[in-house]
Amino acid sequence: MSRIPTALIAALTLVVGFAVGQVTHVRALAGVVLVAGVAWCAVRAVPRVGWWRVAVVVLVGGAAFVGSHLVAQTVGAWPAVVLAALVLGAATWWLVDARGDGRERIGAGARGGHDG
Repeated sequence: MSRIPTALIAALTLVVGFAVGQVTHVRALAGVVLVAGVAWCAVRAVPRVGWWRVAVVVLVGGAAFVGSHLVAQTVGAWPAVVLAALVLGAATWWLVDARGDGRERIGAGARGGHDG
């Protein structure tokens, strides 16, 4: 499972969460999918890139979630969700997957390799 990019999991979390909400008509169940996806991504990413990058990704995800609701009235629900997932996936790739080797972590050597 570690070969699957965290960006893919993050993006699919938004899509699957929306799909669950649409199919079941239970927003709380969609929320459970979103929280589970965030938790899974965080557990995977924090040891590799530290808390601050994960926090930024979570903020981007929240903004993408809100943004999808705003643009859905113009472009439709599914296109808005796909756009939000692409934004979140790109941010996650840049902040987590592309930097997952730890070389870019500021101060990693001075703090024993832990960033956060």
